[in-house]
Amino acid sequence: MTIIAVSMLNKAKFLQGYIVNFRFNFLSKEPHSSYNILDISYSDAIHLKPMIKSFRHGGIERFFRKGSKAGIQPKHAEKLRRQLFALDNAKLPQDMNAPGWRLHQLRGELSGHWSVDVSGNWRLTFAFDGNDAILVDYQDYH
Repeated sequence: MTIIAVSMLNKAKFLQGYIVNFRFNFLSKEPHSSYNILDISYSDAIHLKPMIKSFRHGGIERFFRKGSKAGIQPKHAEKLRRQLFALDNAKLPQDMNAPGWRLHQLRGELSGHWSVDVSGNWRLTFAFDGNDAILVDYQDYH
């Protein structure tokens, strides 16, 4: 039997809801028959769990969950949005090693934590517990 996928609907909503919907319809061509839609068509939803598990900074958590800029520097919003999206999808600290972000591991009191540059003295810091980001913070290093 030959199966041909004829349509796939992929709707993604990131940073709010974490749901990706896939819909597949298949056509089959049985020997000596015309193309028919199979009964094996299905629609499935994949619920992606957020990878950021905890925050230390309330403003960055509100920005991540609701888009509120009240607790962050508004001029940092676009870069923080990209960084939080990347962090939410990262499985390892090295996944945050994008050009210009200057990923580095912290020492001292924050040993085991990582940092990426936001702007000037501002940093986004985080740690990993397995594949999940934890203790996400937004700090002004003086």
